Amino acid sequence: MKDSRDIIKRPIITENTAELMADKKYTFEVTKTANKSEIKTAVEEVFGVKVVKVNTANIKGKFKRMGRHSGYRPDRKKAIVQLSEDSKELDFFESID
Repeated sequence: MKDSRDIIKRPIITENTAELMADKKYTFEVTKTANKSEIKTAVEEVFGVKVVKVNTANIKGKFKRMGRHSGYRPDRKKAIVQLSEDSKELDFFESID
């Protein structure tokens, strides 16, 4: 099995995901090969919380051009993780003063 810190790449913080944080739903970019049970155990290990539900989405890379050169951005996978009501909230902004 993979290491928990290798499964979770980074949190995704946008206006939409900030609104979801009020409902204890957090969004992470994860490795493309990770399944829902691996994501659940990784979040529980790294952050020390209880996960209720995991939703995943495969995001296809967008087509981009730079002058006459063209290509695609990389494909990625994101996971929306819902925590239980008695779990503590995850604070991604604690180091910012």
